[in-house]
Amino acid sequence: MSLRIEHLGGRALCEDLGRPGHAHLGITGSGAADRASLRRANALVGNRPGAAGIEIVGTLEVRAEAGVMIALAGAQTRAATVLAAGERMSVPFPQRGLRTYLAVRGGLATARTLGSAATDTLSGLGPAPLRAGDVLAIGRDLGDLRTVGDGSGAGDGAGDGAGATDGAGDDTAGGTPLPGPLLMLSVHPGPRADWAEDLGVLFAGEYRVGEESDRVGTRLAGAPLARARAGDAGELPSEGLVRGSVQLPPSGLPVIFGADHPVTGGYPVIAVLTGAAADALAQARPGQAVRFRRTGAW
Repeated sequence: MSLRIEHLGGRALCEDLGRPGHAHLGITGSGAADRASLRRANALVGNRPGAAGIEIVGTLEVRAEAGVMIALAGAQTRAATVLAAGERMSVPFPQRGLRTYLAVRGGLATARTLGSAATDTLSGLGPAPLRAGDVLAIGRDLGDLRTVGDGSGAGDGAGDGAGATDGAGDDTAGGTPLPGPLLMLSVHPGPRADWAEDLGVLFAGEYRVGEESDRVGTRLAGAPLARARAGDAGELPSEGLVRGSVQLPPSGLPVIFGADHPVTGGYPVIAVLTGAAADALAQARPGQAVRFRRTGAW
């Protein structure tokens, strides 16, 4: 069985839940930018949570080469649907959110690198970005058929107090609440929180997602934070980074690292997003208003 990409308007990548555990080799985890929505899509077709699917930014049309079951989650949602051989399905540009996840029953049978089918856009590891005309083989990465249609086990970081939206956009049908007018991002303290002169500025102000944002990181525009150690010579020696790290560069405007973040960085990490907040940020378009709020022990 296979699925053919008939039309692509934007970018589509093969993604699973990544390749964690290789930071000592200089390799980041990568994987779906919005993990909860990939899990949701997989649950809708009865796959294992980490089965490989398609992460879509833009529009997509696929054609079934044989009968297949498909579901969508994230910015676009669609319950499990069976496509007959030759039948097509279109994914339009979403009205809200940014990334849509397409799961097919059995998952994509794509070559693995270090055990993962994820495309890492920073290092180039994993499958090449998808193109119109690509034919994608379907595998046997199956889960419990009883989960088909109910999205069981889709959450990532559920109950961690992330509170992804201000309520205006609390649409949980796709696994991750889609952003409303204001996206609230819950953060834990970072290892270098003391490098900010006044952390209250981070929580008092409103920021906007910048145009220069992608799977590697999100640049924010807003009130800059002064550094408490601005007079010190040089920067920190490079330290480890994780998904959701909030870095404070010399400009004072926070940068938040995403799924394809570098393994190390030299600017101080003043906060770290919760897993649910990192998923929610992956659905934020340029211009989206965001604010930070504390969670955990500060």
